[in-house]
Amino acid sequence: MRLDKFLKVSRLIKRRTLAKEVADQGRIAINGQTAKASSTLKEGDTMSIRYGNRTVVARIDKLTETSRKEEAGQMYTILEEKQEE
Repeated sequence: MRLDKFLKVSRLIKRRTLAKEVADQGRIAINGQTAKASSTLKEGDTMSIRYGNRTVVARIDKLTETSRKEEAGQMYTILEEKQEE
C-alpha cells in the first residue's frame, strides 16, 4: 500500500494531500530510509514521522484499503514518541 494512502486510512495524518506534502519534505522514514509518498509499505515495517518538534515511531501491523474510525488504531502500534526541544 502507498505511504500517503496508509497515513490517511490509519488516520495518522487526516488528509492524503497533507500526507504527500509531509513525505515530500523528507519528514517520514520507513525502516530508516527517507520515504516518498509513493513508497510501498508492508506489514512489519517501522515508520517514523516528524511533526514539528515531535517524532512518532510506529510499526505497521495491518494494511487495509479502508477502515472505520474505531479500527484505524489497530493498523499500527506506537513504539516511541519523542518531544524535541
